[in-house]
Amino acid sequence: MSLKNIKVIAFDADDTLWVNETLFRKAEEELCELLEAYLPKEEAGKLLFDVEMKNLPLYGYGIKPFTLSLIEAAITITNGDMSIDLVQKLIEKGKEMLNEPIELIDGIDDTLKELSKRYRLVMATKGDLLDQERKLIKSGLECYFHHIEIVSDKTEKQYKKLVKQLDVTENEFLMVGNSLKSDVLPVLNIGAHAFHIPFHTTWAHEMVNGEINHPNFKSFTKATELLEVL
Repeated sequence: MSLKNIKVIAFDADDTLWVNETLFRKAEEELCELLEAYLPKEEAGKLLFDVEMKNLPLYGYGIKPFTLSLIEAAITITNGDMSIDLVQKLIEKGKEMLNEPIELIDGIDDTLKELSKRYRLVMATKGDLLDQERKLIKSGLECYFHHIEIVSDKTEKQYKKLVKQLDVTENEFLMVGNSLKSDVLPVLNIGAHAFHIPFHTTWAHEMVNGEINHPNFKSFTKATELLEVL
């Protein structure tokens, strides 16, 4: 892999810059515990996932859509026999998630600081605009980024649009993220470069089976390892 032409490095946000997925899994576990009298935990978790997948094209990604799916799943699990107190608990859980302090991924601050001296850095993420902007500001990482891109979903079309907007070629663009499905495969498909840094928890929707064998792909275990090759 030749990286000498790289001019722009884009970073995913959730679970690449800061911890995110563990908040969702904790909320899921709490819902399943609250409703265990109606349905076993494993079945409740599967039902919630199915509700999320059904709602994804309509609501998109983020905590607010997740909260709506929590409420809908609870209505389904209880056959509509749920108290207002339970609805309130789920709403408060969503607000609690939105107000959680930002926990940076180990080494990401130092990594961005060094890379920003030599490359244009971009934050390229999907989800709710207000929520992602809020997390970026609270993270203290905003100063490292030349450009912020928040989209409803990460597709080849969106990446092509971003590359064109940044006035670089695909061979000059590198994406770094924790999701093979969102941060790696569509980027490789347009002829750009992609680095994968797995997070210990991955949403089922983002999982990809099989290994990736591509000349523009490389996997790392932590952010600081990027400095060894860039």
